[in-house]
Parts: sequence; structure tokens; C-alpha cells
Amino acid sequence: MKNNHPARMGHPHASATTSSSPPIYQSTAFDVPDLDVLEKLYSGKLHGDIYTRDSNPNHRALAECIASLEGAESGAVFASGMGALGSIFLTLASAGDNVILAQAIYGKTMQLAHRMQRFGITVSTFDATKPEELKTLISEKTRFVLIETVSNPLLEVADIEAIAGMLPPEIPLVVDSTFTTPELIRPCQLGASIVMHSASKYLNGHGDVMLGVAAGSERLMKRLNSTASVFGQNANPFESWLCQRGLKTLPLRMSQTCQTTLQLVSSLAGHPGVRKIHHPSMPDHPAFTTAQRLYPRGTGGIFVIELAGEGKASVNAFMQAASSIPFAATLADARTTLSHPASTSHRFMSPAARAAIGIRDEMVRISVGLEPFELLEGELSAALNVIAKR
Repeated sequence: MKNNHPARMGHPHASATTSSSPPIYQSTAFDVPDLDVLEKLYSGKLHGDIYTRDSNPNHRALAECIASLEGAESGAVFASGMGALGSIFLTLASAGDNVILAQAIYGKTMQLAHRMQRFGITVSTFDATKPEELKTLISEKTRFVLIETVSNPLLEVADIEAIAGMLPPEIPLVVDSTFTTPELIRPCQLGASIVMHSASKYLNGHGDVMLGVAAGSERLMKRLNSTASVFGQNANPFESWLCQRGLKTLPLRMSQTCQTTLQLVSSLAGHPGVRKIHHPSMPDHPAFTTAQRLYPRGTGGIFVIELAGEGKASVNAFMQAASSIPFAATLADARTTLSHPASTSHRFMSPAARAAIGIRDEMVRISVGLEPFELLEGELSAALNVIAKR
């Protein structure tokens, strides 16, 4: 009887030609011929995959791309940027340990750090623009330091090399480079041990992926991959494939968004509807000098407008007037989007705590997409006119 049951059909045969686009390995598991091969796979004597939670060709292809772009030995992929951070915390810190975070950092990152305290991990914070503050915080219990290249949402710029120089070799520096990408800076070449991204943002660039990535030494990436497998923080093959496809246009996208952002910041700075614009290219920004040195090609496509009005009512009026630019709790899409940090990323903080780190209710975060400058300048100016007349 022929082996023609439909459950066993549809597997492609080997081809003499190669697919022009990387294939998608949308498979839970991979067939292994016998226990001898299985043992070789587990021991690393044979290259291959067994179960997608542990590894998948699409995971490995993306990880290799990220490692190459970052100038690192190896890479790892995760279900989200928070999955990457969760794996880092769970891998590097245990009960009784201490971690040090930049005080101005993505809200969910700070939430994650505080939730790790239930496992006996203490959290300290410092001003990443003042590396010398680390001196009084580092102890024998410190397991890693976590910073962002450019902070969310205030766009503070960390001097990565100076911070790395403050740390003894046994304390890894972890850098979230989501806002800047390897097109603008490569933290591992400045002393970072691990660089990570929410790949849902610029690396993918099209607003249709939930993914995280990291790069660093092969030893550290193996540990992170192991943690991700055990805790179910592994990535999806299809989304890994989508992100790898998005990477092909990363240089073009980052160049355009940086250019348009600089034009918008310069154009809108004197508008009567604006109290202040937060962007490292502004001469009055505290990180202006550091940004000029570290980011000659720009700091990405994010800037913050502090509206001339008062409170969330002014933000509502601005968003309603700028209705052609959508509000979205994300960034780095191909389209321009608005967000309100006090209501989204940092809503878990009290108003006093937000004010202490400089986040005001009148702030609107703008993620610049790929639309032409003239279109965005017209739409944002018209919305700011409404604020100026209130």
C-alpha cells in the first residue's frame, strides 16, 4: 500500500536551486532519524534543530544578522523586547543580588525591575548622564547595570563608554538601543556586554511584529537562550522572518527618519503652541554635546513636544486637531504616530514621581515615520495652532 495518507504529504523535496528569499520554518519540531543523531544534536556535535522553543532556523538567521550588525559574537531572539529584558534579569540576577538602572528609562522596564524585588533582587537607580554616580552604588552584590542609549521619553543621552569604564569587568553593562539601532551606534564596541532591542520598533519598522533581540558574547547569548526556552520567552519563526525582511531597509529608513526629525524639530521649535521641544539636537538640551559626539548621523526619529497649554486637556485638543496622525502606544512604525507618556509608558507612576524625572502631562511623544517633511510639518503646525489659540 502506498504511503499516501494526507497527514504525511506536502513536505518539499531537496532542490538544486536556492530560494531567493529566506524560507519560513513554521514548524513546532524537526524530524530526527535516530537517537544517535539526537545525542549529537544535544551535545553540539551536529548542527540542527529539535524543537522551536529551543531553536529554529529563522531564529538563528535573525540572531546572526543582529550580531553582525552590532559587531558582537552572537545573538538571541525573544517574544518581545520585554521578553529579552526578562531573560536578562532571570539569567544574571538571583535572590540577594542588586541591579542598577538608569532613572530615566522606559516605564515597563522599571516595572519589571520592581517586580523582580519579590524574588529578593534589589534595585538602585542613577542618572545615566552622570556616570560618576555609579561609584557609590556598585557593590559586591551588583550583577548588572542597565541603561538606554537614548532614554524613553525624555531623550537623555547616556555616555556608554564612560559608564562602561566605571564598571569592573565582572559587572555587565546592558544597553537598550531600541531608539537608535546599530545604524546609529554599536554599544558592544563601546564597552557594553549586552545590547538589546525591542525589534518590534525600528529593526522591523512596519508595525506588524512583536519581537525582542539581544547581542553579545556567545557565552552570554547561550545563557539567555537557555533561560528563554525554560521560561517560554522564545520568539515566533514567522515574526523572526518578518523582522529579518525589515532589516533589509533599515539603513534607508533610519536615514530618512533622522533627517525628517531634525527638520521638524528645527521648524516647530519657535511655534507659539510649543513650550519646549525635547530633542538632543536642540542646543538647550542637556545632552546636546554628548549627542553631537556619539551620534553624528542623528539620534533616531523620536522627539517630544511640551505643549504651551496645561494638563491633559491640551494634549487631547492637540491629538484631536492632529487626527490624521494616529495615537498609538508604540513607536518606529513606517507611519508617524503620537503617544502620551504620562498616560501610557509611565502611567504606573504617581504624578509626583513622573514630575521628579521630568515627565509632564503636557508632553506628547512623536515618532516620525517615512512621510515627507512638508506633509508632517503642515499637520503638526495646524494642530499646534489650535493650542496657541486656547
